[in-house]
Amino acid sequence: MAYDEQLADRMRGALEGLQGLSEKRMMGGVCFMLDGNMIGGADRTKAGEGRFLFRVGKENQAEALARSGAQPMEMGGKRMSGFIFVDAEACDDYALKAWVSLALGFVSTLPAK
Repeated sequence: MAYDEQLADRMRGALEGLQGLSEKRMMGGVCFMLDGNMIGGADRTKAGEGRFLFRVGKENQAEALARSGAQPMEMGGKRMSGFIFVDAEACDDYALKAWVSLALGFVSTLPAK
């Protein structure tokens, strides 16, 4: 993943004020963590298209994939269950809040690392 500062700033804004929040450079991009568990991130594809990543959990994957601009995360040809990429164009401020809410709903159930 290539780092996208503008999208990362949007994600920071959506997560602002959250206790236990941290950032970590991963996979060539930036990921946001809650008590050590990944919430999601922001990056650009090799083609230069902006996108967000959200960790929604396996239980929420079908619901997430039904949303506009969503696609399953694949790395090295392997699908990563519970992780969803969302095209930046399909993620206005309202949609970003909804995605963050879905991801936090899952991640907040995980034990702190």
